[in-house]
Amino acid sequence: MYGSPQKRDFISFTVTKEDDKTIKRQSCWRVWRRMSRLQKNIISFLLAIGIVLCIYILLHRKASTSGMENAVKAPPWDYGVGEDYVHFENDGQPGKKADRNKEDIANVNHPDTVNEVDQDNNVDEPVIHQPGGDDDEDDGEDEKQNENHKIPIKHQPKYGPQNKKQEAVLAAFQHAWKAYKAYAWGHDELKPVSKSWNEWFNLGLTLIDSLDTMILLGLKKEFLEARDWVANDMNIKPRKDVNLFETTIRVLGGLLSAYHLSDEPVFLEKAILLGNELLPCFGSKSSIPYADVNLMTGVAKAPKWGPDSTVSEVTTIQLEFRDLSFTTGDMRYKEAVDKVSTHIHNLPKANGLVPIFINANNGQFRARSTVTFGARGDSYYEYLLKQWIQTSKSETMFLDDYLNAMNGAKEKLVRTSEPSKLTFIGELLSGERFSAKMDHLACFLPGTLALGYKNGLDEWHLQMAKDLIHTCYQTYARTATKLSPEISHFNMVPGTKGDDIIIKPADAHNLLRPETVESLLYMYRITGDEIYRKWGWEIFQAFEKHTKLPHGYSSIGNVQNVKDPGIRDKMESFFLGETLKYFFLLFSDDENLISFDKYVFNTEAHPLPIRDSQGKIVQ
Repeated sequence: MYGSPQKRDFISFTVTKEDDKTIKRQSCWRVWRRMSRLQKNIISFLLAIGIVLCIYILLHRKASTSGMENAVKAPPWDYGVGEDYVHFENDGQPGKKADRNKEDIANVNHPDTVNEVDQDNNVDEPVIHQPGGDDDEDDGEDEKQNENHKIPIKHQPKYGPQNKKQEAVLAAFQHAWKAYKAYAWGHDELKPVSKSWNEWFNLGLTLIDSLDTMILLGLKKEFLEARDWVANDMNIKPRKDVNLFETTIRVLGGLLSAYHLSDEPVFLEKAILLGNELLPCFGSKSSIPYADVNLMTGVAKAPKWGPDSTVSEVTTIQLEFRDLSFTTGDMRYKEAVDKVSTHIHNLPKANGLVPIFINANNGQFRARSTVTFGARGDSYYEYLLKQWIQTSKSETMFLDDYLNAMNGAKEKLVRTSEPSKLTFIGELLSGERFSAKMDHLACFLPGTLALGYKNGLDEWHLQMAKDLIHTCYQTYARTATKLSPEISHFNMVPGTKGDDIIIKPADAHNLLRPETVESLLYMYRITGDEIYRKWGWEIFQAFEKHTKLPHGYSSIGNVQNVKDPGIRDKMESFFLGETLKYFFLLFSDDENLISFDKYVFNTEAHPLPIRDSQGKIVQ
């Protein structure tokens, strides 16, 4: 019948000889089909993990073997780092002394590549500039040192204590560092009571903040140990949201300063990588950077507490980013922060003074916010003067804004207390109502005013500096512990017979802050008046008496309670990075030890070189 299957009276089949591999594949397939769903899922999961690990190992091996072969580029112009300086060779090691007309430093633009760092355990000397010294060593001997140490010794250092007071500061640093090394090594902050550590950004804040302090104090062994941690263990890209301002002034500033004082290439390498990871903050809709960034993901955003950035924070990153551009020849960093400065410069201001908040989306000040030289406003004014100085007074925009602000402060914020007529600088609440409140942070201002006077500004700048530093000292001298509270309020009622300074319970803590000691250093160097060293020694002794513990130093909760000051179990990184450094410099008899004619301090006390209008270091 049509369409019916054809009948067969036999069965035919073909026998094909299969090799062992085919049989094995068929056997595995049969085993796989017989497995339960759970078994198949487990095996698939393990295979996926294996594939991911293989890809990671291959990529890591490629990055480590390629090194800096394609990452190191010469800058388009010559930015020297001293009378004798080094440049990176392609293998990541410093080369011999370069001719000043040739390339002199690496321009690293790739954030995921790191130079190989010399791990020679025979290196027992950091490369340290002699402040104010002349370079007269023999070139042949220098090359011999290059062969032995891999890093050229440029000068025989004269760092270290020269008198009893400096020795006391050195001992204080060693005491704090010993505890940090024992209980918080590589972490952000020491907790001296619980003998543990606190993490903030996962960037080793205390260690990085302390690098240049150790150089000045002559602590070569400690410095080299810290350098090795930076080279081998520091992670520039933790999965962590960090604050642009704090990371810039402490970590980027600390790395750059350590590089300039030591010429250790690893510090510049890490600074470049960190600078690259911070750049996403400048991707806002306006010219104002976002406050926070995740260093691993590169996602930048406004802070958790609100939509605005702090004015002092977005205007206190310029010295560091500009120096990074001057040092590498990569102008992206300078261009990013110059855009911020220009934007702030063009915004309308009352009497040259700025509110403390600004929105990163629309680029405008928050209306009716506080005007202060304390928290969230302070270092805006400081960096106006210092940027002008950083490029040898060539950028007059910064000077103009600074002078307007100082005139505005003198007119709107400076008052005297009763009954002692102490000069202080208050605040404008909602931008207009005066408050007789002065943060300890505002005690940076006498030093800044004195620095302006040193650089040619009018006499009244120095006089106001003298008046204000006297008041800052009184905030120490009039407490039971002889340590200043975090915030002081001043009595302005005529005829009052009580104390000029009112300390509220919530403001009575002391965080080991440096601002008064900082200003004492400027005042002593610029006036030569020994009273400032006398006041500094009194303050140092008070720190020793009330904040020193068996394992480090700690903030205290109540400066008015001698018997129980309230130990807070926290040693801020700036105690080693700023406070003790300023003490050491204050008690130095050598004004060339970080000369104000050659260096400008960032707001975390990290000295950066002054340059000419073309960006070359002033000799």
